[in-house]
Amino acid sequence: MSILLVVGILLASLWSNLLGRKSSEKMERHPEVSTGGADMRLEKIRFVEDKQGQKTWELEAKSIQHFQDQNLMVLEDVRVTVYLKEGRTLVLTGKNGKVHQDSKDMELVGDVVLTSSDGYRLKTHSLSYLHRDKIVRSSDPVEIEGEQVRLTGRGMLVEMEKKTFKVLSQVKTQWRGKAKGI
Repeated sequence: MSILLVVGILLASLWSNLLGRKSSEKMERHPEVSTGGADMRLEKIRFVEDKQGQKTWELEAKSIQHFQDQNLMVLEDVRVTVYLKEGRTLVLTGKNGKVHQDSKDMELVGDVVLTSSDGYRLKTHSLSYLHRDKIVRSSDPVEIEGEQVRLTGRGMLVEMEKKTFKVLSQVKTQWRGKAKGI
């Protein structure tokens, strides 16, 4: 279940670096379209962070709208890939996202899925990241699947400082395959 702790670390690292630090970034832009009240709108964007020649994460979105007066970025069709040191990858996707630039808090809503290259998948409708407290949470149903286990429940809380992950209620676990040594 280490994937769940990595969710929190992923979100903290990604958004902190995206908004608070200068990084080596590559960005693809297509012509601007109607901003719908936004100060800026970019279509088909891609940010890449590179540290010492190694790609650390990549953010892709169908569009980003920036609302300067609210210090807010709104993302559509979000895909984040994180490249871990040991060669594993994590991919986080969702329909819509918001990044509050002043607090670095983030929300992701709509078909939120986190997939790890080692075979785990977390699904929920929405999650939020509270940067100051280093907490990832959701009040929605969550489902975690691996090769031999499926866990469902309602609500989740990841406290990154404490390195804890909790499914808050209605928890059910289903084991698949044979238990070794029994």
